[in-house]
Amino acid sequence: MAAKSENSIIRKIYRDKEFRKIDAKIALLGDTKLKTDDFMNYRLITTIIVFVIVLYTTGLGYVFAPLISVIYYYLFYYFLIGLPLKRRIQKLDHEALYFFEILTLTLEGGRNLENSLEITVLNVKNELSEEFKKTLLEIKFGKSLNEALESMKKRIPSETVNNIILNITQTNIFGNSILDTMYNQIEFLREKQILEIKSQINKIPNKISIISVVFVVPLILILILGPFIINLLG
Repeated sequence: MAAKSENSIIRKIYRDKEFRKIDAKIALLGDTKLKTDDFMNYRLITTIIVFVIVLYTTGLGYVFAPLISVIYYYLFYYFLIGLPLKRRIQKLDHEALYFFEILTLTLEGGRNLENSLEITVLNVKNELSEEFKKTLLEIKFGKSLNEALESMKKRIPSETVNNIILNITQTNIFGNSILDTMYNQIEFLREKQILEIKSQINKIPNKISIISVVFVVPLILILILGPFIINLLG
């Protein structure tokens, strides 16, 4: 979070709770140039601009200005934080199966969890791997593996990945078989992907129906009613 001496005006308008909430959301976006104070400033200033423009350029500005400003206020958050966060969750969920499969193969070679993670991040190049690379760096600077994994959960918006990290941490604490844990998690990820594919397949008829209503039905009506309309106009 930016120092409180910066942007003191905006910090007087909003409560610290709101800043902490936005801070946590931006942290989940991964590597981003978006800063909490900048986001809060731009959202407030542009909302005021939208309010003034609508107020003075429409006949019922006093009615539409508040409504449009509120809609814009929430859309600003959605497009800068909400939507990117949703896309990152989908990306991490998609990368999880491959990453943890490689990690499990490395563990099967008899290595401990930390060494297996080091080998895995060297051979897997994706966003989830980069997050584990940060975790390993924290370990080198003095954190324990469990502490670093707990810290990693604060940077990961995916509930699926965080549940796997939680299971790994608990296994590491209680001394259970890490391989058994990983086998179970991989099986869970595979079943989850299968269910998502089935869900997408089930949505296809609805999408086709929408396309038919929007494009095909009007075309058929034009072909059927076209000659009648031409004769009527003639």
